[in-house]
Amino acid sequence: MTTPLDRHGRPLRNLRLSVTDRCNLRCRYCMPEPDYVWLPKADVLSFEEIVRLLDVLIPLGVDRVRLTGGEPLLRAELSGLVRRIAARPAIRDLALTSNGVLLRDHARALRDAGLHRLTVSIDTLDPGTFRLLTGRDDLGRVLDGITAAREAGFDELKLDAVVIDGLNDGELPRLLDFARDIGAELRLIEYMDVGGATHWRLDRVVSRQRMLQMLTQSHGAVTPLPRLDSAPADRFRLADGSTFGIISSVTQPFCATCDRARLTADGVFLTCLYATTGTDLRALLRGGADDDTLRQRLLGLWTARRDRGAEERAALPDRGASAVVAELRQDPHREMHTRGG
Repeated sequence: MTTPLDRHGRPLRNLRLSVTDRCNLRCRYCMPEPDYVWLPKADVLSFEEIVRLLDVLIPLGVDRVRLTGGEPLLRAELSGLVRRIAARPAIRDLALTSNGVLLRDHARALRDAGLHRLTVSIDTLDPGTFRLLTGRDDLGRVLDGITAAREAGFDELKLDAVVIDGLNDGELPRLLDFARDIGAELRLIEYMDVGGATHWRLDRVVSRQRMLQMLTQSHGAVTPLPRLDSAPADRFRLADGSTFGIISSVTQPFCATCDRARLTADGVFLTCLYATTGTDLRALLRGGADDDTLRQRLLGLWTARRDRGAEERAALPDRGASAVVAELRQDPHREMHTRGG
């Protein structure tokens, strides 16, 4: 089958697959409110339903899958899903993003099941700042999880850090050194105004330009690396040969090359991280639709896709948080922890 393109000529390659909307941290940039509306457990897709949808998407071009949440390790028997996805020859890259709190207990099983790559979110190395950012005292468990991932053989380990002005922006050199010392690659992420970031303000965003200035001051010359794929991070090399990436979707959106779709834990298909609505595939699955019907529906959604959400947000003259609490309570699918990062 010829790879379908959307209205801007972008193929469908990457699937962000959320397996749960639950999380065991309360990060300020994602879940800053005291309580949330959760997806009904009966609505959450079974592994069989997830794999069936993936088998429908593979002929449309999907060959890269990232398991997300919430915190995906809260989903029971996750390694079983990893094993089933890894068994599909068409999937060239199978990755998972975790906050690392539960990783020590799961890293080996995930590797043995066939997980290719692992990304751990770690926004600070300071226990007090970690508590301030996440509402928990779990930094030690995250560090233990990172160690376990290295011991399990995850050689392409990445560390993600969301950078917020006045909170952890002073730690960039330390985070970079930590990643280099353990053989991981750091990815610095601009604070995004997506979904549940109800406290987002533009003046709290540390831009890519500012990050590069800070790291040049601390580590010397920074050299841009050529872009070889559609990954969201622009990568850079330091004089010592170590590399890092910056995801700058706020100040320098990369919509033109975005080949990602998202599937929520309850089967809502989203064609943009900033989308306000999606398509309920669970209703089709459980309503008896056959694979061809599902494939034609997904084909129609992708070929009609016009999304350039980050660019549209960047063009707003009075940019603020993209949603207020009342809207999120009415539609929890707009939450970042529901749609997956």
